[in-house]
Amino acid sequence: PIFDSHGEVAQMIEYSLDITERKEAEAALIESEARYRLLAENATDIIWTTDMNFQTTYVSLAIEQILGYSVEEGLTLNLENILTPTSCQAAKRVFLTELVTEKRNGEDSPRTRTLEVEAIRKDGDKVWLEIKLRFLRDVKGRPTGALSVARDISERKSLQAQFHQAQKMEAVGRLAGGVAHDFNNLMTAVLGYCGLALHQLDEGDLVRQDVLEIKKAGERAAALTRQLLIFSRQEALETQIVNLNYIVVNLKKMLRRLIGEHIELAAVLAENLGTIESNSGQIEQIIINLAINARDAMPKGGEITIETANVVLDRDYARQHLDVTPGPYVMLAVSDTGHGMDRETQGRVFDPFFTTKEQGQGTGLGLATVHGIVKQNNGHIWLYSEPGYGTSFKIYLPQVEDEAAPTRAAETATQPSSGDETILLVEDEKMVRELAQHVLTRAGYTTLPAQHGPEALQICRQHQGQIHLLLTDILMPGGMNGRELAEEVIQLYPEIKILYMSGHTDNIIARQEMLSPELNFLQKPFSLDALTKKVRAVLDSSWTFPANEHRS
Repeated sequence: PIFDSHGEVAQMIEYSLDITERKEAEAALIESEARYRLLAENATDIIWTTDMNFQTTYVSLAIEQILGYSVEEGLTLNLENILTPTSCQAAKRVFLTELVTEKRNGEDSPRTRTLEVEAIRKDGDKVWLEIKLRFLRDVKGRPTGALSVARDISERKSLQAQFHQAQKMEAVGRLAGGVAHDFNNLMTAVLGYCGLALHQLDEGDLVRQDVLEIKKAGERAAALTRQLLIFSRQEALETQIVNLNYIVVNLKKMLRRLIGEHIELAAVLAENLGTIESNSGQIEQIIINLAINARDAMPKGGEITIETANVVLDRDYARQHLDVTPGPYVMLAVSDTGHGMDRETQGRVFDPFFTTKEQGQGTGLGLATVHGIVKQNNGHIWLYSEPGYGTSFKIYLPQVEDEAAPTRAAETATQPSSGDETILLVEDEKMVRELAQHVLTRAGYTTLPAQHGPEALQICRQHQGQIHLLLTDILMPGGMNGRELAEEVIQLYPEIKILYMSGHTDNIIARQEMLSPELNFLQKPFSLDALTKKVRAVLDSSWTFPANEHRS
């Protein structure tokens, strides 16, 4: 016999079972480690561990996709290599704060802390990471390092920045639009009375030159106000079908004079370019403002390139840009070889009154105006710039299927601007009302002034005879706006013509139907000639008020 007693056999069987259980446990452990390694190495987030000195002790394969480092390279890195200085200091503060908290609360209350940091890829680009952090412990519960799970949130941060920028621009736009409304009323009166004074002063009168200087200053102020309205997307627009190539070609001669001989100008225009629905004057303003901005970035010379192209912005692009709807667009790009902009400047470049130029060298409204025009046209503007390598602005405007309309002939200077009709003038600003009444009366019209809608309706009911034209501000006190007044007046005078005016083009005006050809609009501040010519043109037109179509 091999064994002398039953005891030895039992002992041997027990030993064999112990080995079997241990082997099974080892196999289970290997299987568990393989399973967790499989999960870690296939996770889209970076899983890494560090010791208490912030040195990496483990990192998953996702580091290659997110940060561009191999796993071997990742194991040699610490926080200073991976994070920007600001984020590194913030991460260390959080680590130390959590360490103190852990010691105070003990191991019975483990915590997971979430923080957002900016990391530096191997290629130098920066990405935002959301890190969930908790401590690793030894068998006695003492912290020995940290376990972190890091997710790339660059896209989310970009969308947040776009949203905050849009909120800021909207708030500034509302403020600018409100100020512009009152200011335009004041400038209408200033410019109007300057015009009246100039009509009464002889060419040799010494006061005439002073009045001319006041008028010039007023026109400059009115131009600045108009830029604020464009920025706030509150300028009334008359649109038409436009081909960008035609505009670029027509502007080239003017642009060459603006940018100077030390700068080359190149145009790369796409064949069979699609059309957009916009205001050609404002598209010209976009190109001129961007060209001037590019010129100022190249004081020693360089090159400006204007490009057009048909593009499609897909769902992936739209997902990364809040203001983009997927679809076909026409692209307008203006690029320069100037000194470029750093990231901080790029973040403020569209703010009104922000400028990097010396005091007195610019208003800071050029790029704000561009931004406003693009947004008002439901477009998208994209900026790329690197210090020392130039700047490129790309503007995307929705493409339409119609063909570009021919340019309308300008009104001739000999167009008559007087008459003998009766005009109902409704304006809440006393200075503007009195000025318009004076000008229209001098032009031969019978003028019935009213401060607001209810007073105007009372005049209509009491007046004996025909009223040929309603000239009304759109936004007025008294519980009735200009459109509502027109709908009431048309019931009393079915043949009456309507002319709107305003210094503040709020949403009630800026809607497309309010600017369609069948409705007439006069933007404040207006010159005396502009007022009388517009009045005469509306009176002579075959236009009738589409009351039913515009009721709301």
